[in-house]
Amino acid sequence: MALIVQKYGGTSVGSVERIQIVARRIQKTAQGGNAVVVVLSAMGKTTDTLVNLAQEITSNPSRREMDMLLSTGEQVSIALMSMALQGLGQPAISLTGAQVGIVTEAQHSRARILSIKPDRIQKHLELGQVVVVAGFQGISTGDDLEITTLGRGGSDTSAVALAAALKANYCEIYTDVPGILTTDPRIVPDAQLMAEITSDEMLELASLGAKVLHPRAVEIARNYGIPLVVRSSWSEAPGTWVNSPIPKARSLEGLELTKAVDGVEFDGDQAKVALLRVPDRPGIAARLFGEISHQKVDVDLIIQSIHEGNTNDIAFTVMKNVLTQAEAVAEAIAPALRTQLANTHEAEVLVEKGVAKIAIAGAGMIGRPGIAAKMFKTLAEAGINIEMIATSEVKVSCVIAQENGDRAIQALCDAFEVELSTHPVSCKSIDSCLPVRGVALDTKQAQIGIRHVKDRPGMAANIFGILAEKNISVDTIIQSQRCRIIKGMPTRDIAFTVAQIDVEAARIALETLAMDFDEVTVDTDIAKVSIVGAGMVGQPGVAAKFFDALAREKINIKMIATSEIKISCVVGKEDGVKALKAVHQAFDLAGKETVDVPA
Repeated sequence: MALIVQKYGGTSVGSVERIQIVARRIQKTAQGGNAVVVVLSAMGKTTDTLVNLAQEITSNPSRREMDMLLSTGEQVSIALMSMALQGLGQPAISLTGAQVGIVTEAQHSRARILSIKPDRIQKHLELGQVVVVAGFQGISTGDDLEITTLGRGGSDTSAVALAAALKANYCEIYTDVPGILTTDPRIVPDAQLMAEITSDEMLELASLGAKVLHPRAVEIARNYGIPLVVRSSWSEAPGTWVNSPIPKARSLEGLELTKAVDGVEFDGDQAKVALLRVPDRPGIAARLFGEISHQKVDVDLIIQSIHEGNTNDIAFTVMKNVLTQAEAVAEAIAPALRTQLANTHEAEVLVEKGVAKIAIAGAGMIGRPGIAAKMFKTLAEAGINIEMIATSEVKVSCVIAQENGDRAIQALCDAFEVELSTHPVSCKSIDSCLPVRGVALDTKQAQIGIRHVKDRPGMAANIFGILAEKNISVDTIIQSQRCRIIKGMPTRDIAFTVAQIDVEAARIALETLAMDFDEVTVDTDIAKVSIVGAGMVGQPGVAAKFFDALAREKINIKMIATSEIKISCVVGKEDGVKALKAVHQAFDLAGKETVDVPA
């Protein structure tokens, strides 16, 4: 007999008819000899209706009272579902988050789960009952026992956390699509259903806006080794399995208060190649990395900074044993770029052998401002200057001088209380390793550029520290390779993306540091297109194919940032959808049939 946790979203239980259909599905699972725990969201648009009611009373309702109000939506769902199951002859009982022992922080509207006491659930399961639990909610610690809600993705988070606490065989997430798709089917109707995906890949896609699973839920599944399967509540399709590596044993106490950083990664066998002042127009990155891929050279980090005038910089790292080939390609392309710019002083090639890459990695850094700033501050306090920065949702990588490697490792391990990691991302947990598994588009970000930042240890820490103090989450971060001497001081540009709603707050915060740079520029007219795939590791040409797909559509790239399993390009907002479609097609991700998605 298996213990299965099932979660159904609001559309799945949006009407009495839908509740009855789902009840029959649950009954079928129970009749198969399984113990079943069901987690439900509020019916359909119930949450929106409750929010609107609150707004009619007051424009500024307290977070506590909103939690009291919104938690009632799930209670309606679970009571009706239990009635439906009982009407089918299936023993069932409905319980709130508090009743099943979901204990949270005392943070209204965005609480994280501290622990779960599953004794009551287990007692009802032993009696042969299906336990129907209200998702999205819990109860705070202390004497007050406040009702709390978990915020966005709360029902997913509740379900996976319960699966971890109960040591369930797996957790099923039922939704209105047949599983996890290669991209948004509302934009690309022939998006393909994936049979399986790694939790690392899913974390990146979820953080990039794939709404099928919330990153918090994926993080818990990854930390506790819970197999997830995403399925449609409208059909019997097999769905998509999200597979996690076997984790280290960890306590259920502080369940969602895991360390933001799991480990420090270091690679001292790196070299850096930079092309400075290349033309800022479509096709340049495609040409450069196309030639590099023809030489079978595997590129690690890639960054393209914000443009200055009609040029920008592209830099990348490679293993030292292929540096000669990479340098030869860059030197061969540079003369043609100089001709295009009609300036023999442009398109300069710089090579540096004595560099190393150091990174912090961890799913827990998602949505926690200040992690990158802490890394930069730690390196600064150790007297280590940062030469390159590249970020993803679950990793921050810096290129530093190789001679500083041991000092950097020790400083970061001490700061984050972790060890040096020897387990890089891989896709060995699934049967096939595709170079690119999914493509994502984010049109809700803005690009902020900081010009002429003084090039000395601590500057990046100051910039991102002040943003963290204002609770502003920063996404893609790029530090330019071009060093300019301003008033006798070497300077570099730093660019990053933030949510559009945080732009003004970020600008105001940065004004307090105005003595350390010349100006702040803001571009809200951007889109970020990203490819994700654990199989791209060790496969030259993936980046080149991505850039070539954009070049064929004459789409200019404003920024490039990479990690081991993700490549992101910032483009103009008007080109976002076109870019997504072009890249999806370039990697042959289309399915044989279109996917029906409810409006």
